[in-house]
Amino acid sequence: MILKHFVLTVGLCCNPTLAVADSDQPYVSNSAIFNIENSSLYNKNNQLEIPSLGTGSSQVDRIRDRLIGEKVYRQLHQHFPLISDPWLDNELMSTFTNILNQTDLGQTIALVVVNDPQINAFAVPGGLFAINSGLVFSSHNMDEVASVMAHEVAHVSQRHFIRSDEQFKGQALLAMAGILIGTALVTMMQSTELGSMVLFGSQAAAANSQLSYSRNQEREADRIGMQYLVAAKYNPEAMPDFFETMNKTSVKVSFFPDFWLTHPKTSQRMSEARLRANQFPKIPYLQNKQNNFEIIKWYLAVLSNQANDEQVFAIAGQNKIEGLIALAKLQLLRGDYSHAQTQLNLAKKINSEHALVTLIQTDIYLGQNKVEDAYQTISAKQRITPENRALSYKLAEVYIRQNNAKQAEQLVNRFIKINDRDISGWQLLQQAANLDKENPMRTVNVLRNRAEVQYWSGDEENAIKSLLHAQRLAKDNNAMTARIDTRLKVMQEEHRLKI
Repeated sequence: MILKHFVLTVGLCCNPTLAVADSDQPYVSNSAIFNIENSSLYNKNNQLEIPSLGTGSSQVDRIRDRLIGEKVYRQLHQHFPLISDPWLDNELMSTFTNILNQTDLGQTIALVVVNDPQINAFAVPGGLFAINSGLVFSSHNMDEVASVMAHEVAHVSQRHFIRSDEQFKGQALLAMAGILIGTALVTMMQSTELGSMVLFGSQAAAANSQLSYSRNQEREADRIGMQYLVAAKYNPEAMPDFFETMNKTSVKVSFFPDFWLTHPKTSQRMSEARLRANQFPKIPYLQNKQNNFEIIKWYLAVLSNQANDEQVFAIAGQNKIEGLIALAKLQLLRGDYSHAQTQLNLAKKINSEHALVTLIQTDIYLGQNKVEDAYQTISAKQRITPENRALSYKLAEVYIRQNNAKQAEQLVNRFIKINDRDISGWQLLQQAANLDKENPMRTVNVLRNRAEVQYWSGDEENAIKSLLHAQRLAKDNNAMTARIDTRLKVMQEEHRLKI
């Protein structure tokens, strides 16, 4: 069924300016800033479509890249098992931003974590990057993770996907569509074998002719990626070290069979990377960086169910903070607040100021319905670093538990202005809107925020239905109707776009 009806469509986004839910101005998505009707994205039948482009980097090129990237972003959320945790997002984005700052790519779509134990990563035009949880768990330090990020960033900065698509007459886009179909099959039918067959089949049409060209691209991404890595002050030895890890690991087919079909032999890449790294000065790896990486690694291992109970208890038994935090999180997820608190108290003896300690403590209090204790815990920390998304969202969650909708909305809207694809933020705004019982537009605002959650989660049709419902309820409010109409038009136009 999914093979028959699957259509790869893409969204439109250009500028991070956004009118938020409590603004007096019409709600305008990033996507609406570009004047679609007057653009070359309309064909002779006045239907939206992506143009065929060369290897240049014109405004239209950038729009096309964004179209592809945002659509794949929505498809990933719809079909992939993704891990979304604001603290983890912040930590990985910090490293990722260091790499991006060495390029001229500007603002990217997102960095997402796929819940997959295999070692893999991929990049999509427009600046969408994904890494598997297994990649982080298999790494020895954050510099190795950064080396993979740098490699994937190089793919995008060098426009490899677009160049491949031009070289092979659109087969790259067809391969992407097939990959997403295979992913959907894996997810919906729980059949890795069937999904893998589709994945390999989708690439088979282009594999024979593209393989050599793709390998050259991989070497270029290795070379330029190492330059980004060094410029960002990471150890160049991390890249060949990670290749060595790959070489020792029996990698099975992942959702995107990146390392199977397009990458040169890992041993060869390792040798080339080692020779290249020797040309750069060594960069020492600081112990505090390693300590924080171990926390990231084991925290993610719990979120992804990649570490079993025996492993988590073993590392916690060594009185290491990464193990104590991981075990506290594991017990928290299971609703065992008492034992979670015990482990967290031990972690506090090592580092009581760690943000993750504060976040877990807040969640323990919320789980025990100690809302005031939760507020005192998170508010003190959030006031020190108000720019921290994880702390701000946790405080917003506490505000919602206190029925303080306005304060929650103010916190979250600051981040939605920066990134309107933030599903966690829209979920909090939906909850906050539902509390605003004095507002005659309460139901309308709930529907509007729900529409954004649905839309960026890949459920475009239901997102449009939610806005249509909101439109009917707001028919007597001209200002609100205008805001809804503007956003609805954008969603409908983006939904019709096709690759």
